[in-house]
Amino acid sequence: MNQVLPVDTFIVVNKTVLQDDRRILISLYEPLVGAIAINLYNTLCTYLEHLELISMEYTHNTLLNTMMISVGEMMDARLKLEGIGLLKTYVKSGSINHFIYELYSPMSAKEFFNNPILSTALQNALGPMEYERRVEFFKIPTLNLKNYEDVTAKFSDIFAWTNDSLRDIEIYNLRDKAKRPLEIISKIDINTIMSMIPEELLNPRSMTRDMRDFLIKISSIYDYDNEAMVELIRNSITEKHTIDKNKLREMALKCYRFDNYGKLPNLIYKNQPEYLRTTKTGVSKKMQMIHIFETTSPYDFLASKYKTGTPALSDIKIIAYLLDDLNLQPGVVNVLVDYVLKINDNKLTKGFVDAIAAQWKKSNIETVEDAMKIAEKEHKNRRATQTKVVEKKEKKPAWFHQDIEENLATEEEIKKIEEALRG
Repeated sequence: MNQVLPVDTFIVVNKTVLQDDRRILISLYEPLVGAIAINLYNTLCTYLEHLELISMEYTHNTLLNTMMISVGEMMDARLKLEGIGLLKTYVKSGSINHFIYELYSPMSAKEFFNNPILSTALQNALGPMEYERRVEFFKIPTLNLKNYEDVTAKFSDIFAWTNDSLRDIEIYNLRDKAKRPLEIISKIDINTIMSMIPEELLNPRSMTRDMRDFLIKISSIYDYDNEAMVELIRNSITEKHTIDKNKLREMALKCYRFDNYGKLPNLIYKNQPEYLRTTKTGVSKKMQMIHIFETTSPYDFLASKYKTGTPALSDIKIIAYLLDDLNLQPGVVNVLVDYVLKINDNKLTKGFVDAIAAQWKKSNIETVEDAMKIAEKEHKNRRATQTKVVEKKEKKPAWFHQDIEENLATEEEIKKIEEALRG
């Protein structure tokens, strides 16, 4: 995720057979990653000639000028392409960094809609009606062949071999349509799950690589742990002692919707994007907090505030609202949560959070440092309008300015922060 400078160079490598996949890219991928990311993918394709495997070397300034976007927008788009499986990036660092961008083909419509992560995200992005329209568009039309006879010729019916045409078969390393799988860090342990289900109920041989991958994706979408997945699997086992994928998928969705008032899970950044993180270094209390805000997901940060390590559903919904509806950056959400909990008697009140979040959104707050500055400013304004009695009762976040840059955090203080995040 190295930061890019306009003078840094890049080459584009064709790792696949590039075809005209515009319909799939625009209809299926663009609702998930946005128009700039798809434009970046298509622009990188143009640096390759029709049959070229590797492009000439260009500077990023050329790319930025062509697309008329900023470095930050380009970085954001690049990361989305990497995450969704369309791009792979390598970098050789130096006074000028040299990047290699490997292009991969999008999934086919069938692969996309059968991928539980992508299909769920697309349905949430488009809504049920538009989602069904796109499914219908890519469906193969069905014809009634009841009164028809298949008269298609076979290869052997038309062609034959002569002895002098036979020779040893050579194996060639030829280009094929290459696709990157979605890379997901599993939150569940399949072996642990299998140990919790009797063999007479579920045949261990049915746990193929494809089934393991499917279960990992389902757990990732709905944030289910081992116990939740065991319950879903038990209720999805067929008479043949195998797992019914469709039934498990439907049950997982119903349970999630029940717990989240009909909403579907949405794709969001797990933590602060690399290009929006600070480049400063240091071990002060403030720098320690900036690091935590930038590298922790909002859910995990909120969970660290609970003794049980499990946030209330109402608080989780507020986090989802800040990320999904207001599109605040994850690091900014962490600062806002920390600020509100400290000044609002350790409570995340929807109306109170909404008022602050709306102001930060209008101010275009995207970085952790900017969020901390505006929180400090708002806190000073609040103190100016409150009585001295209220001032004494109100707690202030530890990262507020009080010559904090000069006060180094002790080992004990750093340890407490890390322990809190571990739950």
